[in-house]
Amino acid sequence: MESSSLFIAPSDQARIDDAFWNPRLRVNAETAIYHQWEQLERTGCIENFRLVADGKEGFREGYFFADSDAFKWLDAAARIYASHPSERLKALMDDFIALIGRAQAGDGYLYTYNQCLFPETRWTNLQIEHELYCHGHLIEAGVSHFEATGKRALLEIAIKAADLLVQTFAGAGPEGTPGHEEVEIALIRLYRATGHPRYLDLAEHFVEQRGRIPGFFFHILRQNQSVGQRDTSVRRRRAAYVATHPEHARMFQLPPDNTSPKPPWGGVRFFLNAGTGKYFQQHRPVRQQVVPVGHAVRFAYLETAIAMLAQHTGDPTLLEPLAAAWERMVTRRMYVTGGIGSLPNIEGFGRDDELDPVVAYAETCAALGSMLWAWEMTRITRQARYADLFEWQLYNAAAVGIGQDGASYLYNNPLASHGGLTRVAWFKCPCCPSNVSRVWADLGRFIYSFDGADVWVHQYVGSQVGRAADGRLAMASRLPWDGTVELTLDLAAPAPFTIHLRIPSWCSTVDLRVNGAPVAVDRPPSPGVQTASGYSPHASIYVPVTRTWSPGDVVALDFEMPIRARATSPRVKATRGQVAITRGPLVYCLESIDNPDVDLFAVRLDPTTLQAEFSTDHFGGVTLVRGQTVGGEPLIFIPYFLWANRGESHMTVYVDAKN
Repeated sequence: MESSSLFIAPSDQARIDDAFWNPRLRVNAETAIYHQWEQLERTGCIENFRLVADGKEGFREGYFFADSDAFKWLDAAARIYASHPSERLKALMDDFIALIGRAQAGDGYLYTYNQCLFPETRWTNLQIEHELYCHGHLIEAGVSHFEATGKRALLEIAIKAADLLVQTFAGAGPEGTPGHEEVEIALIRLYRATGHPRYLDLAEHFVEQRGRIPGFFFHILRQNQSVGQRDTSVRRRRAAYVATHPEHARMFQLPPDNTSPKPPWGGVRFFLNAGTGKYFQQHRPVRQQVVPVGHAVRFAYLETAIAMLAQHTGDPTLLEPLAAAWERMVTRRMYVTGGIGSLPNIEGFGRDDELDPVVAYAETCAALGSMLWAWEMTRITRQARYADLFEWQLYNAAAVGIGQDGASYLYNNPLASHGGLTRVAWFKCPCCPSNVSRVWADLGRFIYSFDGADVWVHQYVGSQVGRAADGRLAMASRLPWDGTVELTLDLAAPAPFTIHLRIPSWCSTVDLRVNGAPVAVDRPPSPGVQTASGYSPHASIYVPVTRTWSPGDVVALDFEMPIRARATSPRVKATRGQVAITRGPLVYCLESIDNPDVDLFAVRLDPTTLQAEFSTDHFGGVTLVRGQTVGGEPLIFIPYFLWANRGESHMTVYVDAKN
């Protein structure tokens, strides 16, 4: 168990004070979370609970898993409230918690799709209809609210739901496993919050039973037929209701489905992926799952849950397949942005080196799930490669999902767009917006960890950790625009311990000093791991600095931030001969708004002309990368995560480069 007598208990998180992150977290707390609530109301998602709780007249709206979007909002709201408390947010949470309590059945069941439309039915199509997934997000919201407020109202609702799951599924066969993993994470978090082992046991049961359903093809075929019949019934009943209540359709409006370019044979590949169980990670037991396959979000949540489980059970047989699957993902099935999921039809993984930038799905939620997995692997192994990927995905594959205004989003995140893709206020399946909000609100949990008295610095985000009476560590950081970082130790008395400092993979050299005196950084030769994308986290290491620290000691780091032209592997046919431009932890792209007279997809870059320049005229202040084509035409590269913030445009990460 991590602990530190000098700085902080592991349940606490750092308080962020950072020039880059403060404005974004403020937008998250003051705009995004309220915008999301308004959209949930507008689309009928919250009204669904009123139909169950209060017997209101109406018709349930949204996908069968719509409840999860409301619970995820509540989870995000609670995490935001922990660092940005407000009476407005508290009132929204309290009212919604009371509504949830009224809607929950006496035995703990809460799933408005069945409660409204099929009240005699439960646990019918677990691979497809997401009952366990929805209950999982309810449980996570309960834990987050308890951690943020100390109040038990929502936690008791979560416990009631979890106890029903224990009663129903403990000891059940593999047919009782969820098709969309998430409840496993929730149960482990509930175990950590309550100490009741029955929740950990059920999480382990769900994990161990995966991949063991006999005759899975016929099992999923039957469920798919059942889902289709139920959906047809709902559509007919809704049409009949709207015909007699036309105001309903005007009051609750669902956005259109998210769209994306589809590769050839995408439908056939989805059928094969689902039929074999790969789409659901049901194709084999978890210890044999060493290749990332199927729906990318489900995969990332499963791996996160397994890593969390391994920390509690101490089962070493779970770690080897986790590490192998992570290596395969990073080296062969991940984009240079850290995005995962190259097939839109399955929202998931393609084959090795199948990384077309145009059809890339790279769902925001998948990046967030991968970050959570990387964090758990960091906790287990203390290997810097995992924290390095967390940082890379944080600034690129995840940050791109939310607009600067906090009220516009991207669902899928291609690395090239010929137009037609814009940020929108909401989605018919709005899983990503609140997911970004809840991870951002929790950013302070991922910066440091503690092992005895030792401190591990994983992310360079300006922050403070600890308490003045016991000892406090303050970090000032100028990332991602500049590589200057400074840590100041405010100790009550001198104390011996080690600070482990992560040296990022993107950093060529680092100047490390303690109280102005240089400290040698023994950086071993790069392991030279080749990846399909050109980004490799494997060169990242932790540098230990051991001494008796005194009050006021200062650790200063200056990371070199070279501009790099990263080539994909020759095996990646779609980008052969092209490069992606990166600087520090940021991937850059060309957007047509900045390059109106250039055909972005015919550019031939002269890499020797690339220079970094901080501009106050772009996005409120960012570091641009300027360069020229081989013909001398000027080019402006912007951080990838900021594209599509200024209206519809063309965009590309990859450009041809002069040999």
